[in-house]
Amino acid sequence: MNAVTSNSSSVYQAGAAAQAATSQGVARTQRAAFIIMVAILVAAPLLGVYPVFMMKVMCFALFACAFNLMLGYVGLLSFGHAMFFGGAAYVSAHAAKVWGLTPELAILLGTLSAGVLGWVVGLLAIRRQGIYFAMITLALAQMIFFFSLQAPFTGGEDGIQGVPRGKLFGLIDLSNPTAMYIFVAVIFLAGFLFIRRVVYSPFGQVLQAIRENEPRAISLGYDADKFKHIAFVISAALAGLAGSTKALVFQLASLTDVHWSMSGEVVLMTLLGGLGTIFGPVIGATVIVTMQNYLAELGAWVTVIQGAIFVVCVLLFRRGIIGELGALLKKSL
Repeated sequence: MNAVTSNSSSVYQAGAAAQAATSQGVARTQRAAFIIMVAILVAAPLLGVYPVFMMKVMCFALFACAFNLMLGYVGLLSFGHAMFFGGAAYVSAHAAKVWGLTPELAILLGTLSAGVLGWVVGLLAIRRQGIYFAMITLALAQMIFFFSLQAPFTGGEDGIQGVPRGKLFGLIDLSNPTAMYIFVAVIFLAGFLFIRRVVYSPFGQVLQAIRENEPRAISLGYDADKFKHIAFVISAALAGLAGSTKALVFQLASLTDVHWSMSGEVVLMTLLGGLGTIFGPVIGATVIVTMQNYLAELGAWVTVIQGAIFVVCVLLFRRGIIGELGALLKKSL
């Protein structure tokens, strides 16, 4: 009996040691990838890359990472995430231009508004799954779109233009491109690290358990709807943070930000980069924004090219760019 107990204990310890070694290996790999990403962000302006382009990439990368938290780690496909991204952009733009709030307060207000909207939408949608959840979020997003079109303070089809960047904490003038670039980079990196922390926390592990087998998670005593609702609010708030930041970068909040096509773009970014990976949405957003920027002269053909790339990705790279790269290197990215 003692021998059996001793053997079981040895097997458990060996399994725990192997799991710990794997976790440390994943942490080292992701730490190296993060350092490379930071180095690219630092070097890009020095190498002549247009700062506004890089800031746009960072805003959309944060948006895609927020969306990936829902789809990649909870398994909920939202067709309405543009309502949080664009809604927060309108709130921040209005707060900065009309109310004269400083940029950090305008962004904070936009992020909070997106979180509150996410809480309300989550109450209505989170109890549904699959196509029903997706359609509810799409319908509610269209309501926000028409509200943004008709409301007197949103500027209608013209949007809110000429949004002042202002002075950060009343001291740092964000009209300086370098200061604005550093500010956006700090927001993006902080949001990225926060998402990673959520994913690898006990809370994130429960989310993944719900994604894999919700009935079993419920049988273990977890309130699945509560966990999904919290994740939805976090995702909405981070999407709002991205939208608020973008409004200050481009000094504009427009209907494009709340249009259903924006929700479609973030789905494409996530799937292209790698669903359920940490760095996948960043790569996917970079690819899509780069195409939009450098192929803009092709007009409507950009959409056709994006569609073709999406089809190729689905057929040949089902795990996305980072997913396939991670599988090739046998590393978790």
